[in-house]
Amino acid sequence: MPILTKHRLQYVLLSLLSLLAVIPFVWLLSTALKASDENIFAYPPHWIPAKPTFDNFQSVWKQVPLGAFVLNSLVVGALTVVFNLTFSTLAAYPLARMSFRGEKGIWMVILSTMMLPFQVIMIPLYLMMLHLGLADIAGSYNTGLEASVRTWLGQVIPFVISGFGIFFVRDALVSLPRDLEESAVLDGCNSWDILWRILIPLIRPTLATLAVFSFMASWGEFLWPSILLSEPQHFTLPLGLVQLQSAFSANWRLIAAGTTLSMLPIIVFFLLMQRYFVSTDVGSGVKG
Repeated sequence: MPILTKHRLQYVLLSLLSLLAVIPFVWLLSTALKASDENIFAYPPHWIPAKPTFDNFQSVWKQVPLGAFVLNSLVVGALTVVFNLTFSTLAAYPLARMSFRGEKGIWMVILSTMMLPFQVIMIPLYLMMLHLGLADIAGSYNTGLEASVRTWLGQVIPFVISGFGIFFVRDALVSLPRDLEESAVLDGCNSWDILWRILIPLIRPTLATLAVFSFMASWGEFLWPSILLSEPQHFTLPLGLVQLQSAFSANWRLIAAGTTLSMLPIIVFFLLMQRYFVSTDVGSGVKG
């Protein structure tokens, strides 16, 4: 098969898969923009609304504290990303660039945590958060900034570091040539300088990818907040969307509008991080 024909088949296949992935989001946006007098279950489907309107978005924002839900999710997502990148990098650096006793055993233990379902540890985690005063029990503490900080920390602490994050960063660090460190040591750099000034700039695409994965996982997390939280003012967006569905029963226009709004922060975050998804020629700084 000629190479050009093979590439065309690949492009056609990828285009079809992309179309299948995009269709649900297009239908969601179409439903959110349809007026109340338009049938959203018409057959054949009406992909383009007859009279597009933003009233559904305004109704959702006014009738449900969607802003509070978004704020809680943004804070939890931002803290999760910062802690995950920091601790994953600090844990991966010695495993990738140093030799010490018990290195392989520690690495095996870290890899084994990736095979452990969260459901296995969620009860001990909840008891731990309960004893630390970070569980949102109705009437346990007053509402306000202190209560919000407690709930944010309770949602973030179980995910401040992950086996996947360490594995992801370690794999990137292992791929870098050792000559970089040797040259830095000759220039008088210590381990911290090597990590901060040399290695981290070279693995920015990896860190950006991990940041997107961490933010998406935190943004869509439902199980842990549903266990930890009880007061509506502390709900994250996934819990808020459940409240949205119960509040408006079968009003799918408002549900679609709320879901569409919940997707915007992820899209914006991905676009902001996209410029870091650039491959780096790590060998360009090494001579010889």
